[in-house]
Amino acid sequence: MNYTPMDGQMQQHQHNQQVATVLCCNCGTPIDGSSGLVMCYDCIKLTVDITQGIPREANISFCRNCERFLQPPGQWIRAELESRELLAICLRRLKGLNKVRLVDASFIWTEPHSRRIRIKLTVQGEAMANTIIQQTFEVEYVVIAMQCADCARSYTTNTWRATVQIRQKVPHKRTFLYLEQLILKHNAHVDTINIQEAKDGLDFFYGQKNHAVKMLDFLNSVVPIKFKKSEELISQDTHTGASTYKFSYSVEIVPICKDDLVVLPKKLAKSMGDISQFVLCTKVSNTLQFMDPMTLQTADLSPQVYWRTPFNALADVSQLVEFIVLDVEPTGMSKGNRVLADITVARSSDLGMNDQVYYVRTHLGAICHAGDSVMGYFVGNSNYNSDLFDGLNIDHVPDVVLVKKLYQRKTKKSRNWKLKRMAKEHKDIDASQDYNNRSQRQEMERAERDYELFLQELEEDSELRQTINLYKNQNAAVPQEAHEEEEDEDAPQIDIDELLDELDEMTLDEPEEQGEVAM
Repeated sequence: MNYTPMDGQMQQHQHNQQVATVLCCNCGTPIDGSSGLVMCYDCIKLTVDITQGIPREANISFCRNCERFLQPPGQWIRAELESRELLAICLRRLKGLNKVRLVDASFIWTEPHSRRIRIKLTVQGEAMANTIIQQTFEVEYVVIAMQCADCARSYTTNTWRATVQIRQKVPHKRTFLYLEQLILKHNAHVDTINIQEAKDGLDFFYGQKNHAVKMLDFLNSVVPIKFKKSEELISQDTHTGASTYKFSYSVEIVPICKDDLVVLPKKLAKSMGDISQFVLCTKVSNTLQFMDPMTLQTADLSPQVYWRTPFNALADVSQLVEFIVLDVEPTGMSKGNRVLADITVARSSDLGMNDQVYYVRTHLGAICHAGDSVMGYFVGNSNYNSDLFDGLNIDHVPDVVLVKKLYQRKTKKSRNWKLKRMAKEHKDIDASQDYNNRSQRQEMERAERDYELFLQELEEDSELRQTINLYKNQNAAVPQEAHEEEEDEDAPQIDIDELLDELDEMTLDEPEEQGEVAM
């Protein structure tokens, strides 16, 4: 018997007629009866709820002090709104979610101040035998404000477990002002429970030892330091052998700052590329950079080498004297943005009194012109109590060492930028006392003067500005034309493109407004 295509079509037709169909008990739609179902897929989705047992409302705990969310049982996690971290915390708090398969989860926008978080979930589950359906639903979380254990301990006394005491024995606070900005930029103070200002520095208190070690590693990467560790036994359990300690890290910053006049030890100068002993400190990072103003030679000194043979600065910026430039003759030698030149200067206080002038070789040849004011060290008229200085050949020591150009500036209130400050407690100065006390008044004036000098240094040094954050000052005073102060045309200005917009959570601690002593 021959097989023809017509026979195959007839067999296929007979097979299709053998498939049994039943009507849906809900809507009457024909469905495959061999599946054993009595309802169609659409009716199953409408009548069967696979999300039964999953709550539509839940609570989530939030610490308003440190802005962290609680992940049970006791872990507090920092998470931004509508972030993956916050979504994971919300899903873990949802009971019954393990009974279905999660397909998708996303946030539904809510007003941030409403204390509500809404999430849209898509899940799959088995509604009946051999029937998988997919459903979407929403869950609303109520944000419960509370206080975490770390913040609760920070408001009580004697709760710290580790402290980092930073000190620098210099007559000004410019290094600490710069260090404060570095800490704020890198958020290195996020784990501190308290910050206190001491006489020569700052004290940072932590609830855990590893937080203090983390701060110590940060300090070691940005400033030249050495530190000592000490520990104190607080309690001990004789049954289990467990002990509780308080750890203290004493950090000392090298007592040499930018623009300081330094005399290097002879052996050290030889080991640093045979640089001159009579140098200027031009940069302070995790190392010290020195420059010979007579030759533009530079050399770096690591803190480890410094602490083997420590020495102090011969003079600091508080001893600078103003000079007037009379003539400039470049020598043709330059290095980077520094140009070596022979400059004739006269002390500004001598103008009209005598005709004494000084011939100086300096690195400021690129920015100095006749008639400009410059600041420098008057070595020839100074008496230094230094064995290193006494050991120098006096014939090779210049009478004047110029450091920087002096610009005519506007008042500090007219700046279109400002800095963020850290909130600190004063250990040695009681804020409730009257500032008629002479020593406290002098301390306040010195702190304000150091802060103003630091702001001027930021305006002059673009490389220094790149390491910190500057913010737009929306409240900058605009002086009236009749009282507007004159300013040099070439005075350094900070471009508005370098400024950041102040965020809502940024709190500024302006010393002139709140009466706070600058670091």
